[in-house]
Amino acid sequence: MNETVTSPLHTPVRRLLAAGSCSELGVTRTAAGTNVAVHAPAATSMQLCLLRQDGREHRIALPGRTEGVWHGLLEPLAPGTRYGLRADGPQVPTLGLRFDAHRLLLDPYARTVVRHGTDWYGVVTDPADDESYDWGGDAHPRHPWERTVVYEAHVKGLSMRHPGVPESLRGTYAGLAHPALVEELARLGVTAVELLPVHQFASEPGLAARGLGNYWGYNTLGFFAPHDAYAAATGMQVREFKDMVRALHAAGIEVLLDVVYNHTAEGGPDLPALSLRGLDDAAYYLQLADGSGYLDVTGCGNTVQASDPVTARLILDSLRYWVTQMHVDGFRFDLASVLAREGARVRPEAGLLQAIAQDPVLAGTKLVAEPWDATPEGYLVGRFPPGWSEWNDRFRDTVRDFWRGKAYGVRELAYRLSGSEDLYGERRPCASVNFVTSHDGFTLRDSVSYERKHNEANGEGNRDGHGDNRTWNCGVEGATDDEPVLRLRHRQAANLLGTVLLSTGVPMLTAGDERGRTQHGNNNAYCQDNEVSWLDWSRDEQWTHLYDLTRQLTALRARHPALRPKDFPRGHHVRDTGVMDLAWFHPNGHQMAPPDWDDPSVQGVGMYLSGLETGGASFLLLFDAGPQVGPWTLPGAPWAAGYDVVVDTSATLSGRLQAGAPVDVADRCLMVLQVVDAAQSDATRSDAATARTTSV
Repeated sequence: MNETVTSPLHTPVRRLLAAGSCSELGVTRTAAGTNVAVHAPAATSMQLCLLRQDGREHRIALPGRTEGVWHGLLEPLAPGTRYGLRADGPQVPTLGLRFDAHRLLLDPYARTVVRHGTDWYGVVTDPADDESYDWGGDAHPRHPWERTVVYEAHVKGLSMRHPGVPESLRGTYAGLAHPALVEELARLGVTAVELLPVHQFASEPGLAARGLGNYWGYNTLGFFAPHDAYAAATGMQVREFKDMVRALHAAGIEVLLDVVYNHTAEGGPDLPALSLRGLDDAAYYLQLADGSGYLDVTGCGNTVQASDPVTARLILDSLRYWVTQMHVDGFRFDLASVLAREGARVRPEAGLLQAIAQDPVLAGTKLVAEPWDATPEGYLVGRFPPGWSEWNDRFRDTVRDFWRGKAYGVRELAYRLSGSEDLYGERRPCASVNFVTSHDGFTLRDSVSYERKHNEANGEGNRDGHGDNRTWNCGVEGATDDEPVLRLRHRQAANLLGTVLLSTGVPMLTAGDERGRTQHGNNNAYCQDNEVSWLDWSRDEQWTHLYDLTRQLTALRARHPALRPKDFPRGHHVRDTGVMDLAWFHPNGHQMAPPDWDDPSVQGVGMYLSGLETGGASFLLLFDAGPQVGPWTLPGAPWAAGYDVVVDTSATLSGRLQAGAPVDVADRCLMVLQVVDAAQSDATRSDAATARTTSV
């Protein structure tokens, strides 16, 4: 069965078929040649399809079949050769058998993917590229969780409008690796970028009909391949991705990937097979009990069956690949509760979650769960096993409600500010990833400018996106020239941002929030690959206070362990000082009493964090959502001899404040007060002396 075929690199290659091995799935280079192995236990035949330059296929039947894996050994395939698979077998959808030899299928283990016409092909890579890539001594920064500040960003959106990035590199891995952009991130004080999906993804068919495309990337097609459209040079996505990681690591910034293992781009059963569906539908996807289709708990047409050993292997192999070969530092798992499903049942102690956290390669990485899916039983906030951190939507909702004046007492707020021990008491505060905005929902600016979603541009009649946003427009919906409304919005945005950066746990910021980015009320911009989503780097003087506040608070957090405790503060006394590691104060200056916590008239609370045991300074943080100026009595001895104003979002107070004395705190105000002890003279100034008091 020998035949000379011209590869895409114009190199004649003779391919000789042999039995091969089933041990490593995908297309791999061995000393004996190129091995091909594909899991498809119910298939009756499997063909490797090599794409010629003239668009025709050269098909080679794989002769080996071992434990459900088809395999064969070929003479070395030239790097750049495009290939696909054709699996023949029974078509009995009710039994999870959806074979169709007329459909070209993508190798699930393809390291590089390209589209040719309507088909997706894997591309043979040169193993020498992996071995010869010069990482330049690259090492994982490995920031401890308590020192981590996450910056959620989109590869394309981050650089598309950056004036310092050459136009030819904008929107690409190379653009994100450009020094102008890396330096921006380093100056901001973030320690990790969390990139929206970079696995090869496909757009939904319905979007093209509306002149749109999938921008976010939550529609994975290949779990090993970097998305090809983010490469500045055609076919160079693997190398450019590595260059990006190396550049960010050199600046001390970790790279976390938002990964989508809960569903795939194959969609519902009415859409054609692209890869997994045509190989082993019953193993890769959760089926309805009556065989009528898929169990869809993702809202995307299908649900990956993570409990199946074959699927679990695919996920683990993919994760290990991105760590070992691409040097990423961690992952955020989209709709991670799907990984806890065993059939229709949800088990937080599911084997795959344990395996990921305990895997020797993955155990040292950062693992973040989005701890829910599209069903009530999939809501697992606070229930993931050790080794996992979680997006804390309870934090988001509580903080938003507090600052819009909808809280009923401050009990819930105190839990969220201090690390959500009620949710993560069996772990540490770093299990809570604190945020008020993400890619999904309003931007920070829009959360103080809109109460209703405005998603008309998505072409779905404004039916898409969340309706429960817990936001306040400060009196006017959308854009306005009303100065009092604008001033209030600026302050409210600072209050929300400051709360994230000052709370115990891991803060997560959304790219552009620090610059007042707006999506004009669109809270579901998944299909807006345009200036609605791309970060505008031009300086907007009305919102520069957010940038200044972000830099100030990330630096303050880095300097002072009291603002980033590794363990939960317990409210215990610190030696014989008379103060506690954590204390809560009523605006009247007394410690909070039990009736105070649920009193709806209490709209502010003071959070005292001692640095006596951890090193660094102690702080009193004031959170006041009241609509009027109110008197606060600052705690006196033994808590402090005075307080230096570091941050006041109302711009009414500065300098040193007297302990035990009343002060008028502005309405809807957040303040950071650094504790002055008796040993400090009046001439001594803390962080307030070297940092301009941030205000609006």
